[in-house]
Amino acid sequence: MLPTEHRLRRREDFATAVRRGRRAGRPLLVVHLRSGADLYRDVDPHVPGESTPPTRAGFVVSKAVGVAVVRNKVKRRLRHLVRERLSELPPGSLVVVRALPGAGDADHAQLARDLDAALARLLSGGAR
Repeated sequence: MLPTEHRLRRREDFATAVRRGRRAGRPLLVVHLRSGADLYRDVDPHVPGESTPPTRAGFVVSKAVGVAVVRNKVKRRLRHLVRERLSELPPGSLVVVRALPGAGDADHAQLARDLDAALARLLSGGAR
């Protein structure tokens, strides 16, 4: 399970990550990343009381992926995979993982490969 402080919940946060972040697509999913450095440029880490918020992640799994049971299974797998990779992401970042229709038939290892490839591309600066 993804800890509460790392969950993306507000519509505005999803919109910020998708519209203003960088995107990397793979066959099973699309990852949107809005770096914490972009969001919190004005926060001075040396001032007491001001700290960068934790990295937060959200998931979008549409009905195109499958029936409710399949969608929930995909979300659980993605939450687990992202939780393991939170420490690799810049502090304060917003991450949105959008599952594509093929994700419903994919196993855990395939989702992990696509997620790792997308995050590597985003963190290296090779995406839009």
